[in-house]
Amino acid sequence: MLFGVNDRSVAAEEAFTNRQAQWQAVVTTLTDHLHRVADPAFDVEDLASPRHNILVGHGVGGIGKSTFSRKFEAALTHQGGRPAQWDAPSWPIERILPLRIDLARSAGVDFERVVLSLRLAIAALGRPMPAFDLALRRHWERNHPGEPLEEYLRRGGLFSRFTNAVNLPQQMQSTLADVAQALALPGTVGGALGQLTTTLVGALRERRRSVRALAGCARLADILEAEPDLETLSFATHLLAWDLAQLPATQQVIPVILFDAFEDIGDRTNRDLERLLQRIVWLMPQAFFVITGRNRLQWAEDGLHGELDWTGPAAWPSLADHLPASRRDTGPAQRQILLGDFSPEDCEDHLARRLSRDGQPLIDENLRHVIAARSHGLPLYLDLAVMRFLEIRRSGRDPQPADFGDFPALISRTVSDLTTDERHVLRSVSLLDAFSVPLATQVAGLTHDAAALRLTERPFIREDPSGLWPFHLHQVVRSAIRHAEDHTDDRWSQQDWHRAATRALAALGHKWRHGPQRDRTMLIDCLRQGLRLARDHHLEDPGWLTDAAFAYTSDSVWEPLAPPTHTPASPGAEPQPGPDTPADALAELLAAIARRQHEHRARTAGRLTAVLDTGLLSGELTDLALYYRAKAHKDLARTDEALDGMRRVADADGRLAPRARRGLAQLARIRGDFPAALAAVPALGWKGRHHRVLGHICFPHGDIERAAAAFEAARAEAEQHEAPGERAIAQTLLALVVAFTEPLRADDELALAHQYLAPLDQRATTYYAAVAALVRDAGTDGDVTNRATALHAESTGAGLPWHTPLIETALAFHHAVRGAHDDLTATIDRLRQTTAHGDFAYYVDIATAMGGLPRTAGSVIQWLDDAHTVQERWRDLVMSRRRYLQSAR
Repeated sequence: MLFGVNDRSVAAEEAFTNRQAQWQAVVTTLTDHLHRVADPAFDVEDLASPRHNILVGHGVGGIGKSTFSRKFEAALTHQGGRPAQWDAPSWPIERILPLRIDLARSAGVDFERVVLSLRLAIAALGRPMPAFDLALRRHWERNHPGEPLEEYLRRGGLFSRFTNAVNLPQQMQSTLADVAQALALPGTVGGALGQLTTTLVGALRERRRSVRALAGCARLADILEAEPDLETLSFATHLLAWDLAQLPATQQVIPVILFDAFEDIGDRTNRDLERLLQRIVWLMPQAFFVITGRNRLQWAEDGLHGELDWTGPAAWPSLADHLPASRRDTGPAQRQILLGDFSPEDCEDHLARRLSRDGQPLIDENLRHVIAARSHGLPLYLDLAVMRFLEIRRSGRDPQPADFGDFPALISRTVSDLTTDERHVLRSVSLLDAFSVPLATQVAGLTHDAAALRLTERPFIREDPSGLWPFHLHQVVRSAIRHAEDHTDDRWSQQDWHRAATRALAALGHKWRHGPQRDRTMLIDCLRQGLRLARDHHLEDPGWLTDAAFAYTSDSVWEPLAPPTHTPASPGAEPQPGPDTPADALAELLAAIARRQHEHRARTAGRLTAVLDTGLLSGELTDLALYYRAKAHKDLARTDEALDGMRRVADADGRLAPRARRGLAQLARIRGDFPAALAAVPALGWKGRHHRVLGHICFPHGDIERAAAAFEAARAEAEQHEAPGERAIAQTLLALVVAFTEPLRADDELALAHQYLAPLDQRATTYYAAVAALVRDAGTDGDVTNRATALHAESTGAGLPWHTPLIETALAFHHAVRGAHDDLTATIDRLRQTTAHGDFAYYVDIATAMGGLPRTAGSVIQWLDDAHTVQERWRDLVMSRRRYLQSAR
């Protein structure tokens, strides 16, 4: 930032943001570790007990792991570099000896430098570490002949990092002199080191009193006799732990060693350096290790036996994910913590403090809000956005929200430590909202799951165990891979993406058709992802999506599938181009059908007409669009248009023909031609919802018992076919009809209807339930009139005017029961106006019958029973309600 702008008034600072929860996890775990080490039973030479001296912080690249590691090291120093947001720990800082080692490839750290760094940090205590120093000196003489340790430390820069580094050669020389004196040897110069070591080993084996100070280290002789290579040097760290344990109680310290960028020590097929580092952790049990890297540590997995020296949950209880409580660490149960995304507030705070001028944020509030939202909490995105902000300002213009999209650097940072197969799987699953390991393998076109399994362990893969497909990519990483300009060597071409999308679509279809869980949840998940793939990648053949579309519409559930695909971005904006492939047209078709529950029916009819006009739909899908456009016309009281559409679908005799014939029967009933409607019922069957149609015919005749029986049969048939949408409709209609005769039973039936409707998206059916509640309360002081007025306004605004006659009829029932003749007359007048075009005209006859008024002159309703019988039934319902209310008083 300092070199990114000429304006010296712009201040750039490292904006550290919170991480309070992670700091608290470290403090809690370290406190627990200090208590363990202070226990008199703690033995530094115990090599069999489980290890509790580790905490792992993992997270996606750019999440702030290294910053957290640096801040934690600073918080443990005597100078007090703890961030203001972090609470002070309860233990004295003086007892802690922090050391942070950056394992990144760019740092050029090898295992020998790691061990030297450990020893140089401990040199600050001003005390020799005799057992370890002997082993280190022997290793150095053998592997660096003729090169003084002092010169190596000076050339390697370690002297400059460790202020007490100059003391190490002196301490080692002091150790050699003391041992030589104890063994009565003449000197300790380089040529005599071999003789000194041989003599010391012999003395240790013979347990001579002259070396009793070192004789307590049971494994010193074995280490000094072994070949002085890196393997032996790694085991020699046990000697360093022993030396530290011999210090007087007043000088005891706890080394806190921070290994950062742990992902750079190798890959998961080459664990040589990881094995050496694990030995340090195991062999120095009094030291506390904080490891930060992109990936979780796998040390608690039994499957790594043989690759590492100590593996499995018995060795590392707190690193195991799903260990039973009886086998967990007695301290904090989980010591692999996710360094997750920033909160929206932390993102904006970070941006506000990152760049400033005269104490004020350089990035304005609105732009900070946009960047924070698009970052999804990823700190790397925030820093990349700050750099882009400065770059745009250098060009002479003010940065705008549109300037902050996806960053190519996110791709390179994400894939840098992945294998070729893992990169291939990563790009493949970026096409999916969610995935499983088998699905990822199929989409990638691989024949084995290994790469997908390894990928799911990466921190940019999030897991939801309760999901149908448990894994998904971090949103920002997914967006970058899908949309940013990819400059990596193995980047994909457009044809690569198209082939991957084709594989993904086929894999989803296979899961839906042949998977073990072929239920509604699987259908919706496959359909959502499949529609997006087909639409975004212009796949010509919808394939299995056609069958899935019909399965989706077979029951009236209406889960949201996708946002509208071809609507203006904002009011007054130009419309986007319409569908240009069959898959695109199908996506728009299903979006229009699903959205009809939330849009005016006129909008639905218009969208379906636009899709039909493209000519991109197949014959079956054309029937689907015609059918739902006809339903929209019916709801809008455009009966002639509805009849035309239903006839075209019925005449095509496709899979929607039974539903279209039901629609024709319902339209005949709406027109008052009950004989024609009844004649159609026997041929409808389950697909034509024959029981529901019969109930709709019986209800206007006042034959409540037969109507209720028909709706009960419809509900039972829906349960038999596992159709929750149809079950909810039948139950609601049952509640409506019994509300005229049995208000108490209606309470129970309505409660069940609402229970069925709760997980569904059926707006029209909820209006039926509201009418049922009006009928149930008819004749009471339950504010029926105002509720009816509000319901009328709501249903009309939703583009469902066909509910109006039913609402007015419920209101007529209320006035008739109360004997409010003027209100009843006014209601009947409104009904006449509403039904003047002929649809639902039978409700006028019903309302007049309720009030005991003369039958409407010139009525053309074709009743199944004689009109007088129908009138008497409705009048009897009114009188029965009056008697019920009188008895209730």
